[in-house]
Amino acid sequence: MSSTHLVLHDPEGRLDTELPLDRELHKALVKAVLGWTGDPALPPADLEQIALLLTGAARTVAADVRRAAYLLPEDHAARALADVVFEEASRRLSVPTEGTARCAQDRARLVRALYERLDRLASVAPQAAMAP
Repeated sequence: MSSTHLVLHDPEGRLDTELPLDRELHKALVKAVLGWTGDPALPPADLEQIALLLTGAARTVAADVRRAAYLLPEDHAARALADVVFEEASRRLSVPTEGTARCAQDRARLVRALYERLDRLASVAPQAAMAP
């Protein structure tokens, strides 16, 4: 039985902490994907690649949200809300990707929501959003 999953070897955890995401690229992709009205006329393999790209972005931004939230006091409301957002993101990311427009749009909405949460954390504690 062959696997269709790619395992990325990152023993130092650099993808989550040292390599910045191209936020503008992701914003443009999110905007394009959420702008689809109806069938985007893309092959399922392309739709799955888009969903996988957005999944990777969502995982990394979710980790940024968690790191930023943990710089806040435990009883801070923004930290509690960020924890809820992180748990919801984890739940949604546990669903396997599919080669459908619906899946790609779901991942795009998640990336958008995670960046919004990260921006809110930055407004509460600017040093939190700059955490490595």
